[in-house]
Amino acid sequence: MDAFYRRTLDVVLRHSFVTLIITFITIGVSVWLYIVVPKGFFPTEDTGFIFASTETTPDIGFKMMVEHQKKAAEIVRSDRAVDYVMSSVGALGTSATLNNGRLFIALKAREERKESVQQVIGRLRRAVAGIPGINVYFVPVQNISIGGRASKSEYQYTLQSSELSLLTNIVPKFVDELGKLKEIRDVTTDLQITNPQMRIEVDKDRAAAIGVQPDQIRNALYNSFGVRQVGTIYTSVNQYQVILEASKELSDDPTALARIYVKATNGTSVPLSAVSRIVASVGPLTVNHQAQQPAATVSFNLAPGYSLSDAVRAIDEVARDMRMPASISTGYSGVAQAFQAGLSNQPILLLAAVLTIYIVLGILYESFIHPITILAGLPSAGIGALLSLILFKMDLSVIAIIGIVMLIGIVKKNAIMIVDFALERRKGGASPRDAVYEACLLRFRPIMMTTFAAIFGALPIALGAGAGAELRQPLGIAVVGGLCLSQVLTLYITPVIYLYLERFNAPPETAPAAAAPVPAE
Repeated sequence: MDAFYRRTLDVVLRHSFVTLIITFITIGVSVWLYIVVPKGFFPTEDTGFIFASTETTPDIGFKMMVEHQKKAAEIVRSDRAVDYVMSSVGALGTSATLNNGRLFIALKAREERKESVQQVIGRLRRAVAGIPGINVYFVPVQNISIGGRASKSEYQYTLQSSELSLLTNIVPKFVDELGKLKEIRDVTTDLQITNPQMRIEVDKDRAAAIGVQPDQIRNALYNSFGVRQVGTIYTSVNQYQVILEASKELSDDPTALARIYVKATNGTSVPLSAVSRIVASVGPLTVNHQAQQPAATVSFNLAPGYSLSDAVRAIDEVARDMRMPASISTGYSGVAQAFQAGLSNQPILLLAAVLTIYIVLGILYESFIHPITILAGLPSAGIGALLSLILFKMDLSVIAIIGIVMLIGIVKKNAIMIVDFALERRKGGASPRDAVYEACLLRFRPIMMTTFAAIFGALPIALGAGAGAELRQPLGIAVVGGLCLSQVLTLYITPVIYLYLERFNAPPETAPAAAAPVPAE
């Protein structure tokens, strides 16, 4: 290896201008790769658990909801990768309505099922798709979760307005458009506009003519279908509230509204239908609020092969094309919101890391030139890291960014070893070319030793060994890929950049020559 490096280094130094052009190319390629690489927030971790939300039509009864839930739970439980399932239905915790249910799915050990959690979810999604009348949304349970409203899917987009009518008009259209996107799936919203409603429109003129007051109509409806307490039964061990209400047979029948009577001022009973009109309609099952305003949360999962950045870009295009009213404010929440904030800060973080290193190196070497020589090899490390992520179909996540920041510190070590030795040789009177040439050859072995130590140290992380390895694997891939490519390029880029920049640097002070001995008299 040493002999090969010596021969190739001679060739590179004879064609130094070509190497200089390659250095500038690496800078452009690294910036281009950063722009095009798929970006995400945190990698999906295989914890061995899946949370599923079930949803049926808003007008479903409790018994029918239980039957649908049992069918879904039985299909999930019969999967070969599932260990056990816990099932519940009704309004509980994050589900505020009766037509929602929950499935907590525990998977078998990874060695036993030999499948990732995403593969299991894909098979379960296809299995439950054939159950009529119920939708099931699967989300892998993660050790790291960030804020946001509880929803049926992993990522969230929120629409907010002071006018509920605008949301009820826009949200269904927005959800339909998102459902057509290939980048996302499992699109759903907590603003369901399919709940049957009965609206009573009172004819005030007719009611006044008969002698029926609006308060009497409200009291009659509350007495029949509300929870008015009219008494208390006391016993020796307990007390019981007496609730006035219509019989169960009538409360389940919408036509019972027509059989309610109210008292007129003359004491006669007047049917409610004589002074009002009953209109059937649909409306929201529940209305959530955010910052004291009505808000609708649209949740979604990523389709296989697409990153969060792809989904965000597609959703933003749909929102722009719909031209939503100015009174509706939109934005991502939860993980998607944190992703957008982190994405805007990533370039600043990387630039701050490079600037900090430049300042520290400038102080150490008391030079503005030598830190540039040391940092010239960093773009090649970025190319190696980003190409490795693309090759292994991984997103540029927060974990991968941590790996790249680590990579900056590891890679600059090679150039420091060369430049530091070359500066010492220059102080001894050597020419720039001889100094850097000797530095490259003598520092080749320690550079290779430390680099291979770093590569083999990060290799287990890159191979994804151990529990929860999916979260750490992008860090290992970025470090190993970046070191492999930068190791090849920096050994040639650093001496060439040093020779070009040395022309702008003042020659170092040479060590003083030894004084000639005074001849004895």
